[in-house]
Amino acid sequence: MPAQTALQAIRSADSRAALPASIVIFGAQAFLREYVLGKISARLIDGGFQYRSFQIASNADFDRALDEFAAPDLFAKKRVVVCRVLKSRRGAQTDGRAETDDGADDEAGTVSAVGESALAHTIESYPGPNHLVALYDRDAAPAKIRRAAEKSALVIGCARPYDNQIPEYTDALARALGLRLAPGVSEYLAEKYAGDLASISNALSKAAIIAESGGALSESEFGDPGAQRMPDVFEIADNIARGRVAAALAQIDRASALGRDSFEILAVEIVPVLRRMMIAASMLSRRRQSGEIAAALGLSPYSSMAARAIEGARRYGADRLTRAYQSVVVLDEGMKNGAIKNRENAIGAVLMSLMDS
Repeated sequence: MPAQTALQAIRSADSRAALPASIVIFGAQAFLREYVLGKISARLIDGGFQYRSFQIASNADFDRALDEFAAPDLFAKKRVVVCRVLKSRRGAQTDGRAETDDGADDEAGTVSAVGESALAHTIESYPGPNHLVALYDRDAAPAKIRRAAEKSALVIGCARPYDNQIPEYTDALARALGLRLAPGVSEYLAEKYAGDLASISNALSKAAIIAESGGALSESEFGDPGAQRMPDVFEIADNIARGRVAAALAQIDRASALGRDSFEILAVEIVPVLRRMMIAASMLSRRRQSGEIAAALGLSPYSSMAARAIEGARRYGADRLTRAYQSVVVLDEGMKNGAIKNRENAIGAVLMSLMDS
């Protein structure tokens, strides 16, 4: 089979096409080797395969791994066996043409050659249904392994990407996480992390925790640690007052995922903003001016918080605000006595009631 690059493997990780029985992974980029192995293993495990892993440092290790691969198992009819061939066993060979190591002791070279002959035979002739993955912790796989894999195995080379390829890898890693990046963000991340794919992947994984579904991630989502992660105090309340209930719900989910307590969100954000809007709605019904309402709220006439309360009171109306506040009182009691277990969903249900006419 034609050899694939790591980029092609990442892009096709979620493909429904059947994987060949044998897969060989090698290359100088350690992160890409491990990432590709992880994606392949996860796909097979999701397909019902039992995972087995072996560190290969001697002939006995090869024998044990291949015996496991070939032997029937009453409890695991489908298995994926991963053979991780350590660099210490193969030495410092870099061109992939020699069959044994230059400078290595004779015993080590003989053991490795014998074991790899058996591995090559298995790669060339095994039809399935199990899967064998050979991962070489080195720049290239041995020539005999590559020749055996040419017929039916999948060969994935994980070379170090050129600088101009890093944005492509960034986009592929983001898509694998279900993320969409705004234009220019992949180049920004490549520059920010100096082409370090492991750091880029880590940043994308963090962003995936708190990303709002459907939106493209901008550069601001990848600022300094914590800078754009936890919603600011009163940010949720501000969105409620502005009528942005969906944004407030997303921020509550984000804050909860990052460890903010549901009681704090209720006491600091939701109850105070509802009270301010109820006071404003009551005074507006008596035709009071904005300055009087701000004074009743204990705020400056020029306070943005007072302006938001008046805006929210006009948007929701006194009846909806009263019903929502009564629901919050019941919610608070239920959370405190333990009757309500899923607090985030309960808070969300109260906020959604504001959308009802």
